[in-house]
Amino acid sequence: MNFDFNEDQRALADTVRRFVAKDYGFERRRAIRDSASGWSRAVWQELAELGVLAVGVGEGHGGLGYGPLETGLVMNAFGAGLLLEPYLAAAVVAPALIRRATSADFQDQWLPRIATGDSIVVFAHQDGRGEAVRAIDGKLSGRKTVVTHADCADLLLVSARAADGGVRLFALAPAAPGVTLRGYPTLDGQRAADLLLDQATATEVGAGDTANNATQAIDAALDIGLAALCAEAIGIMEATVAATVDYLKTRRQFGQPIGRFQALQHRMADMLLHQEQSRSMSYLAAMQCTNPDQKLRQRTLSAAKVTIGQACRFIAQNAVQLHGGMGMTDELILSHWFKRLTAIEMSFGDTDFHLQRFAAQLSREAQAA
Repeated sequence: MNFDFNEDQRALADTVRRFVAKDYGFERRRAIRDSASGWSRAVWQELAELGVLAVGVGEGHGGLGYGPLETGLVMNAFGAGLLLEPYLAAAVVAPALIRRATSADFQDQWLPRIATGDSIVVFAHQDGRGEAVRAIDGKLSGRKTVVTHADCADLLLVSARAADGGVRLFALAPAAPGVTLRGYPTLDGQRAADLLLDQATATEVGAGDTANNATQAIDAALDIGLAALCAEAIGIMEATVAATVDYLKTRRQFGQPIGRFQALQHRMADMLLHQEQSRSMSYLAAMQCTNPDQKLRQRTLSAAKVTIGQACRFIAQNAVQLHGGMGMTDELILSHWFKRLTAIEMSFGDTDFHLQRFAAQLSREAQAA
């Protein structure tokens, strides 16, 4: 299979890599992380000027109309820089959900604002663990926990269980009466918040079949997000492996670089093998994440997440071990890559969840045959 990218795709990835190298260095990221908000609206506008916020928005709404492959290239390029801004939540998952689950008027209102960076929309959902919010007569009550970047949002899209048992989608202003957001930093320096709702007035935004049950649209949007997350992981793995190789070439012991020791060479070979296997699965996830066959799509994405989740753990842990104690210091970017890879392994369903889902699907198919 040909994995070569065309000129436009390569230019997009190069643009993001240059931005990370020139304008989002490690020290600037640390300053943003340590700020009161934990992210930068100024950086968000810089990303808008680069055009990357418009990647997942259709041309009819002022976007670039690109697909999962281009989104994956952007996420991969962000990987080494460990972007703190809510790109995955607000520029990947949110527009994917809005396109699939909301009315034309809602799309006309919000998709152009997402593309230009004027508004940040975040989806509040519990990542497959069931609904904790109830909708009664247009008012929402309940809670959503660990909602990524919810405290950055100008608008929240909230999934809720209606009286008839179906899942509906609602738009909610973060400052509306009855809404409480408790924000905090996460392990990897990102932001999350617990969302508490007490008779909060919200507007249902479903359209067509999704007005009755938004589950399929939600699953489709989250699958696109999962594929993008896999691409980000590859970018971090590449940076981690490269930094570890450089360290083994320069760190000397017994009068020679430790990279000459055969045991460490074997360890690096295993890390590289995990990286390349994960890269192939990331491409497969990007190609399959919009497949209308939900069973095939989710089986493929689970296989990719298992492979990449195992690689995240293996590469991160071995890189720290090979660097010694300095590998966990805050002054070394390696420790931040380690934390982000650890968080990715647990996000959108951890490795155990996807392994069980993959096995269950194969079992059902075998029984049906």
